[in-house]
Amino acid sequence: MLAGMRITIDIDDELMGAAQQVAGVAAKAAVIEIALRALVATAARQRLAAMHGALPKVKAPSRRRVQ
Repeated sequence: MLAGMRITIDIDDELMGAAQQVAGVAAKAAVIEIALRALVATAARQRLAAMHGALPKVKAPSRRRVQ
């Protein structure tokens, strides 16, 4: 893990224990990083799904014929 921000947070012990089991890691910092990465990835997927396959101002790539 890269060095980053240090913060103090209050997390329910049962929730943290459950998250550690699900993530398969014992380090609390690693569990929080995994959860934050999952949150960001989920939000990105939701934004992409909301676009319904359309990207504004994007030119379609040229197609090559398979010979």
